Amino acid sequence: MLFFGFSVVVAQDIPNHISYHRIYDFLDELANDGFIELNSAVKPYSQLFIAEKLQDIANTYSDRTKNKQLCKRQKKELEYFLNEYALEFNHLPQRPIHIHHTNQTVSSILPPVISYKGEYFKARIAPILGMHITSNGNEKIIKRWYGAEFQGMMGKNLSIYGSLRDISHTGDDLLSKPTYLNNEPGYEYTVGSDFSDSRGGIKYANKKFSIGLIKDNISWGDNYHCSNILSGRAPSFPMIYLQVKPAGWFELNYFHGWLVSNVLDSTYYYLENDSEIHYRPANKFIAANLLTFTPVKNLKLSVGNSIVYAERNVHPAYFIPIAFYKSLDHVLTKGLGVENQNSQLFLNISSRNIRHLHVFASVFIDEMQLRRFKPDSPDKNPISYKVGANLSNFLLKNFSAVVEYTKSNILNYKHSISTLTWASNSYNLGHYLGDNAQELYAALRFKPIRGLDFQLYYVNAKHGNEYEYIRRGVFNGEKASVIDIISNPSLGDVIWTNETIGFNTTYEIFRNAYAVAKVEKSDIRSFDAISIPVFGENRMTAQEVMNRFTPQFLQGNNITFTVGFSFGF
Repeated sequence: MLFFGFSVVVAQDIPNHISYHRIYDFLDELANDGFIELNSAVKPYSQLFIAEKLQDIANTYSDRTKNKQLCKRQKKELEYFLNEYALEFNHLPQRPIHIHHTNQTVSSILPPVISYKGEYFKARIAPILGMHITSNGNEKIIKRWYGAEFQGMMGKNLSIYGSLRDISHTGDDLLSKPTYLNNEPGYEYTVGSDFSDSRGGIKYANKKFSIGLIKDNISWGDNYHCSNILSGRAPSFPMIYLQVKPAGWFELNYFHGWLVSNVLDSTYYYLENDSEIHYRPANKFIAANLLTFTPVKNLKLSVGNSIVYAERNVHPAYFIPIAFYKSLDHVLTKGLGVENQNSQLFLNISSRNIRHLHVFASVFIDEMQLRRFKPDSPDKNPISYKVGANLSNFLLKNFSAVVEYTKSNILNYKHSISTLTWASNSYNLGHYLGDNAQELYAALRFKPIRGLDFQLYYVNAKHGNEYEYIRRGVFNGEKASVIDIISNPSLGDVIWTNETIGFNTTYEIFRNAYAVAKVEKSDIRSFDAISIPVFGENRMTAQEVMNRFTPQFLQGNNITFTVGFSFGF
């Protein structure tokens, strides 16, 4: 309470959802060009943080002594975004066409937003509406969604926000399932192909820290095509989130979340009419931290760890923001001789020390022994790593090139106890390809004018033999263990591949409202494994592999077209 009492600056903290990719792309581009310094390993950014970075860009641009100039398109983008985040600057946005305007309120049809600014309260209300039509030789799918979002900023430090989307689509196939190897957002379907997505929270913030109870999607780890640490692909889940920035060289991010296990607890149930039993899901929690250090300007070094645990209730030890959770787990469980919880370790390096160039690497470590790094070690560590680079506005203005490689070893993200997997609602929290997989992603981007983006991209993804995490058992009359599983060659038999080349055009008409046109040529294949079956392997036929990993709509060789328009995501 003393900490709260000393805050004297306006610092409302409303997360800007990670789906609003254009503002993230713009800040990333300007950070590459040297206008701002940015920790891009942690998303979402708060809207106030975005507004401050936009102001920093404007200040740097106006300072001619720094010899940094925005190109024409960047100037238009900056002007546009400064107006869209006007409430964060404590004034109303300017709308060319409005239906109502006073000193406190501005309402407009295009964009369909109501903005309010009073002495102690500011608010923004906007509808959510969209439709995408996706079609190829197999099927046509029409995806529709509608809803609304609200953002409120009270006094100097308190903010509250919420949104609801009701989503449905036609067609006989679902594009998103926990086993599908694609980057579609994860959903928990209610009836048929219908689902809803509700996000929101309440946060208290000042210039040095923010804390809140939120239900949202978060992404940890630098990437341009799905993080291998926390990707944000799984359905949003409730969490207590803490961010602390006590000095320019250090930042702490921490959360404690309530995951959805999708595992029934046979000891926990409701009784209906004294006879019918309704089992309840088992508890599942996560605690994670990421500490980011800046030893020199534009070099960000991040290290963190997490634990997924499934006790009867939350444990206070895991509410400690700066802790090594595996050590805490050993103290809490080893003396009892029981199975411990599932812990992980993260590393991320991001450098923008060469102007126009962003190079990065991230590592997700599920389990590690130093001896396993030796070339002659038969068993390998279950880890995932990503390396990549983005070159922006070098020689050619408005052009950028991205290349990214991801590799995940066997059993990474998995656990022998189903309630302890790195997943929520059965969706992997990390990279969409899961374990024993690799991906090469490359893209060329061109932004000729404000709001208009062209992207040519290439994806080459492969998945090897599928394994279950079995700690110990018997195979062919011999004792076997998980060590035998991770001693198999990484990838091994390639049983699934996806080679896709696509061209995507988006035009942001106004904030988070897009017209979209996309064409993809995809070749998704599956294969029979040719090696001898081994312990822990889930051996499938080629067709079983295809059905498990790919919606029928996209199986085989296809040219797929997508057109659509949306207000919000």
